[in-house]
Amino acid sequence: MRSLNLHLKILIATLVTLGIAITAYQILALGIPVTEDETDDLWNIDAKVEFIANPKDTVKVQMYVPPLSRDYISLNESFISNNYGVNVNRADGNRKVTWSARRANGNQTLYYRLVLTKRYSGEKAKIKGPIFRDSIVVEGPEKIAADALLAPIRQHSADVETFVSEAIKRVNNLSDDNVKLLLAGDTSVQNKARITETLLSIAHVPVEKVHTIRLVADQPQSPELWLRSFNGKDWLYFNPETGEAGLPQDRLLWWTGNDNLISVEGGKKATVSFSLNNSEMNAIRLAKLTDESTDADFLEYSLYSLPLQTQQTFMIMVMIPIGVLVILILRNLVGLQTLGTFTPVLIALAFRETQLGFGIVLFTIITALGLSLRSYLEHLKLQMLPRLSVVLTFVVVLIAAISLFSHKLGLERGLSVALFPMVILTMTIERLSITWEERGGGHAMKVAIGTLFAASLAHIIMSIPEFIYFVFTFPAILLILVGFMLAMGRYRGYRLTELIRFKAFLKEDAERETPK
Repeated sequence: MRSLNLHLKILIATLVTLGIAITAYQILALGIPVTEDETDDLWNIDAKVEFIANPKDTVKVQMYVPPLSRDYISLNESFISNNYGVNVNRADGNRKVTWSARRANGNQTLYYRLVLTKRYSGEKAKIKGPIFRDSIVVEGPEKIAADALLAPIRQHSADVETFVSEAIKRVNNLSDDNVKLLLAGDTSVQNKARITETLLSIAHVPVEKVHTIRLVADQPQSPELWLRSFNGKDWLYFNPETGEAGLPQDRLLWWTGNDNLISVEGGKKATVSFSLNNSEMNAIRLAKLTDESTDADFLEYSLYSLPLQTQQTFMIMVMIPIGVLVILILRNLVGLQTLGTFTPVLIALAFRETQLGFGIVLFTIITALGLSLRSYLEHLKLQMLPRLSVVLTFVVVLIAAISLFSHKLGLERGLSVALFPMVILTMTIERLSITWEERGGGHAMKVAIGTLFAASLAHIIMSIPEFIYFVFTFPAILLILVGFMLAMGRYRGYRLTELIRFKAFLKEDAERETPK
C-alpha cells in the first residue's frame, strides 16, 4: 500500500509539473497571449522619396530599407512607383531597394510602405560579427591626441562594453583639448561618431554606425544614429552622445554603415520623409499571420495549426474534461447525487445549442413524458431491450413533435431540441424509472434535480469564452486536471452534504460532553 501511495504521488507530481512547465513555456518563451482580448501593436511606416529627375538621363534611385533581422517582422512590404522597375538586394547585412527608369522628367515621387510587428519568439539566427579590426591610420598631432585619450579609457574599462562606453563619453567631453583637436570644430553627432570609431580602431575594437527610426505615431521622424560593437556573443548598442548602452525597444534598425540613406543617379535634390501610425490587432490572429510569413514554430504544433472547422470541434472537445471535473467535484466533495458522471456533461453539451433556460424546459418536458411512458410499459411486463427501444422511439417522435410545433409557433429556438442526445435521454428516463422503483419517487426527483443542476453548472463553466480560449490555447492544462482527478480518486473524507446531515449528531455529542 505504501509503494502504491508513493507511485500515485509521483504520477500526480509528474503530470502537474509537466502541465505547468509546458504552459509556462508557451506563455514565457513562445509569447502566446494569455487572454483572447490581448492585442499587439501593428506599425505602418511610409517612406516618401522625392527628387527632381534630369530630362535626358536614365534614373536610378537606391535606398536602404530595414533588414528586419532583430526584433521586428514584416507582414506586408510594398514599393509604390509609376513606370519604375523595382529590385531589392542584400549586401553586408543591409537591404537596398533600387528604382530604375530609362526616362523621367521633373518632380518625381516614390513610396516605400512597410507593415510590421514585434517578432514572436522562435529560434533566431545565430548572431555573427567582427571582434577585431585594423587601425585607422592617424599621424601627427591627431595621433598624440588619440593616444592621450586612449590611456585613461584603457584604465577605466574592463570589457568591450565599458571600453566603448568610456570612449564615447571621452569624445563628448568638449572641454578636453585633445577632443577639440580631433573634432576640429565640427561637433555634430556624425563627426563625434567618426572620431569614436577612429579611437576604437587604434585599440582594434570594431564598431559600426547604426541608423534607426523611432516608432512613434503621428510624429515626423528622421534617421537616428547609434553605434554598435560585437562582444563575441551579441551586438552591443550605444548612444553616440552619452555612451549609454542598450537600444531602446521603440527603435527600428534601418541600415548600418557610413553610406547615406538614399542615392540618386540622373536626378537631384533627393529627400526622404517618414510618416508612421500604429494600430492594434488580436494577438492570436497576429501570431497566425506572423507564422505564415516566416516559417516560425510559434503555432506549428498547437491546435491553431488545424483546419478552422476542426478547431471548432476541438474547442468543444477540450472543454469536456472541464465539465467532468465539475461533476467530479459536485459528487465527491459536495455530495450531489446525479445519474452518473458523463450524463450531466452530455446534457451540458446539448445546452450549447438550446441555451440554458430553454434547454432545461425541454429536458424536463421530455424526461417527464418519457417517465410516464416508462411507467406504462412497466405494466406490460416487457423485457429491457424492447422497452428501451420503445422509449427511444418515443423520444425521437417527441423531439420531432416539439420541433414542428415550435416552428409553427415561431419559436425557432425549439428546433435546436433535435440536438439533444436521444440515447442519453432514453437512458436517463430508464435509470430514473429504476431509481423511482427501488428508492421511491422522492429520491428519483432529487437525483433528477441534481443531474439538471450539475449539467447547468457544467454548461455555464464550459461556455465561458475566456476559459475556452485558455484551455484551447494551452491544452497542457488538461494534464494538471488529470493530476487533480487522480488526487481526488483517493479522497475518502466526508462530503459537504454529509457534514450538514451529521451536524445534529455533532451537536448532541457536544451537549453530552458538556458538564452540567
